[in-house]
Amino acid sequence: MKMKKFLALSTASVMALSMVACGNTDNGAAESSASTTPATAEASTEAGTAEAEVTGLNYAELTLGEDYTDITTTIKVLTNRTDLLEDGAAVPFQTYIDAFNEMYPNITVDIEGITDYASDTLLRLQGGDWGDVMFIPAVDKADLSTYFLPLGTTTEMDGQLNYYNQMYEGTVYGVPYTAGVSGGIVYNKAVFEAAGITEMPKTPEDFIAALKQIKEYDSSIIPLYTNYAAGWAMGGQWDPAISGSATGDSTYMNQKLLHTANPFADPGDGTGAYNVYKVMYDAVAEGLTEEDYSTTDWEGCKGMINNGQIACMVLGSWAVPQMKEAGDNADDIAYMPFPITLTSGKQAASVGPDYSFGINANTTEDNQAAALCFVKFMTEESGFSYDCGGLPVAIKDTRLPDFYAAFKGIDFVVDEPAIEGEEDLLNELNAESGLNINNNGETKLQELVECAADGSKTYDEIIDEWNEEWTSAQESCGVEIQ
Repeated sequence: MKMKKFLALSTASVMALSMVACGNTDNGAAESSASTTPATAEASTEAGTAEAEVTGLNYAELTLGEDYTDITTTIKVLTNRTDLLEDGAAVPFQTYIDAFNEMYPNITVDIEGITDYASDTLLRLQGGDWGDVMFIPAVDKADLSTYFLPLGTTTEMDGQLNYYNQMYEGTVYGVPYTAGVSGGIVYNKAVFEAAGITEMPKTPEDFIAALKQIKEYDSSIIPLYTNYAAGWAMGGQWDPAISGSATGDSTYMNQKLLHTANPFADPGDGTGAYNVYKVMYDAVAEGLTEEDYSTTDWEGCKGMINNGQIACMVLGSWAVPQMKEAGDNADDIAYMPFPITLTSGKQAASVGPDYSFGINANTTEDNQAAALCFVKFMTEESGFSYDCGGLPVAIKDTRLPDFYAAFKGIDFVVDEPAIEGEEDLLNELNAESGLNINNNGETKLQELVECAADGSKTYDEIIDEWNEEWTSAQESCGVEIQ
């Protein structure tokens, strides 16, 4: 993927940039999964990854509308985007299927939406009889070839995609359906303006002050909505911010974090994981969130932020279109970077792909070919990523949603992959520690909300526990701590 480690947005580059993630009822998971961490081709080369020749079906070599037009079959596609299967969706899935069938009239596409996607698809994978295309869940990289068809080498994909992340030993197994900013903040700009907030907060202290200002302006407005009850909408949305947004370091999430001693400790400069999670703790402790966190409602919060009952939520940029479509005030919905300023004096934003299309390695040859046609159509011809408010995945696609103009001057940081031999180490540390960093780790954040609400533990007590759990996991996994 021809993506620099840092991408500073200028007026010109905003329109040319090809890099948000659109989510759904269960999403974010991809932005947040250890197995779906964005990578760059340059990074994979630096890591010394060897490429193996990929024979048979090949993404780069497929010519849409010319190849496999004689195939007659039905393919089953699993998706987390249940919202696009409902009446009233801005661009329903059927629209894309109809356009695909203009090119491939004899390929029938059967879409199945799954609400609890991250968990259910892992069970379906293990069962084997799941269909032909799915968004790849959090499987170990070493197991990708067991379940999914190889689509090409990293070198081949460099010429096709701005992002890919499901790769192992130089072979790519998945194509992201969209890409975007992780761990930013969706907000109602009309509420912020009415409360007298004229500049976007750039530090945690400024952000908490803004939330207080909103509450003082109108106590009926929820300044920050936690989405506690929808666990995926917590860990999957806050965790990515501890990488690029909080450090500006493209190697942090998949390389340095694994070896860092006490990674949640306060660095003393307003950056790092400590100051990301502290925003949530402080907001809850100071009464700047919903009154009863256990009653939060994911579907309901969309309309609430649209009509100004909620001021903001920490979510990936994929959520912006959903919030815009949830009421009559689309123009009031905006997006801002997570409020941390680096020691350089600049802000950064973590950017990367969402879930990736993967093709069943164990289905029939005709269905694999039909599935590849569908995946490439959705990536290169359908406009799916753009419709989801996403940054373009395909190099040939250059359209960019308007709301990214707000990130002018912000460094976009794309996480580099793990070094060779440590591809699954983050998964191992997550499993051993139970923290599930960047892998739908809602449990730790739900505990944080609970403790902040009842005062049972201070923030530093929680952080000390997380550091102890992480250190113990490092020791159990034989990790060299630096």
